[in-house]
Amino acid sequence: MSVQTEQETFTLDEILAAVKSSNSLILWNDEVNTFDHVIHCLMKHLQYSEKQSEQIAWKVHSEGKCTVLEGTYTEMEVYRKILKAEGLKVSVE
Repeated sequence: MSVQTEQETFTLDEILAAVKSSNSLILWNDEVNTFDHVIHCLMKHLQYSEKQSEQIAWKVHSEGKCTVLEGTYTEMEVYRKILKAEGLKVSVE
């Protein structure tokens, strides 16, 4: 009697995402985007209130970066691409 199994392959990102319980979307300060643009993007894409978005924008401005969202690697990568398309400097950690 023999048993056949299928071999699955995974990318490094998929393996790391499975091992890590939570990933963070980091918004970085830059010299290009205005406060208004950053606030607009946070409200439009991450559903933050205007007040929350202003607080995040000031934190990014004063501290250089801010975690704006946490979740799976795949989720964070989707939002990273959306915010990057808006011209924001973002990364997943």
